[in-house]
Amino acid sequence: MSTSSWLATALRRIEADYQRSADTHLIPLELPIFSSAGIDLYLKDESTHPSGSLKHRLARSLFLYALVNGQVRAGTTIVEASSGSTAVSEAYFARLLGLPFVAVMPRSTSPEKVAQIAFYGGRSHFVDRAEDMYDEAAALAARLGGHYMDQFTNAERATDWRGNNNIADSMFHQMARERHPVPAWVVVGAGTGGTSATIGRYVRYKGHPTQLAVADPEGSVFSAYHASGDERLTSPGSRIEGIGRPRVEPSFVRTVVDRMIEVPNVASVSAMLTLSSLLGRKVGPSTGTNFVGMLVLAHEMRERGQQGSILSLLCDSGERYLPTYHDADWVADTFGDCGTAQQQLQQLLQHG
Repeated sequence: MSTSSWLATALRRIEADYQRSADTHLIPLELPIFSSAGIDLYLKDESTHPSGSLKHRLARSLFLYALVNGQVRAGTTIVEASSGSTAVSEAYFARLLGLPFVAVMPRSTSPEKVAQIAFYGGRSHFVDRAEDMYDEAAALAARLGGHYMDQFTNAERATDWRGNNNIADSMFHQMARERHPVPAWVVVGAGTGGTSATIGRYVRYKGHPTQLAVADPEGSVFSAYHASGDERLTSPGSRIEGIGRPRVEPSFVRTVVDRMIEVPNVASVSAMLTLSSLLGRKVGPSTGTNFVGMLVLAHEMRERGQQGSILSLLCDSGERYLPTYHDADWVADTFGDCGTAQQQLQQLLQHG
């Protein structure tokens, strides 16, 4: 098969997968304390993608970007620095195109994530320190004659922020018949920063009055970077999987983010458990971080007498985290006692 024929086939397979996937659902959160004050909360359920998370969109964009740039051809080994959902989603698309996939990750990565990557035919390449992932992924791709996807650099470049049914376009289309169709706030987390960049650019391009908040987990560098603009900053890093970073990533565009909301780990886990109870199904920890951000803004709006809607993302299913964030002993060993934080959250939702 010629290079052009293989490329046409690869693009067609990705687009066919997209058509089969349709769109993800928009879920209204029934919270009387806010709805009675004219404030409505919504979650866009990204867990229903074929590879199970918000990162399915990113992986699809990264593959399309690499394909049309001529960086990926028949037989190209795909390499990524990731121990989380991005690696799982990229492994899915690599299998779809019949390409080898290698995820470079810390040796401490959970067996569950390694197994998910292996399920889609990918393999894991381990490093001793998390900060070594980037250089090792680039070096490994060079040794294999492959392509380093580099999600942290390419996320904001690969995603079309103008529309074409990207996540922002889909959000606003789905909100069209709601009580407050144009959200006052959109709340997201940031790992690469690609999602916040896409949404922030989109709302400005469309002229919406919507503001963008990033819910940033404890230990992440993004909040400090947003305040200072100093790209040299580092931090201990996040313990909420999928969001927050120890270094400033190239795809995090601080100028499109209106507000950062710093979220303690115990609050993220407590909100994850509370939201799981409200929905009747388990959500992941980054969704808990988002939920905290939504509640902070909703209470501020309520105190000001402001009405409107707040929209965020259900990033992935809690089923991926049963041995960790949804295991009480693991949480106690990792974060300490979350009981008080969860009680305060429940009281907040009932009485304000």
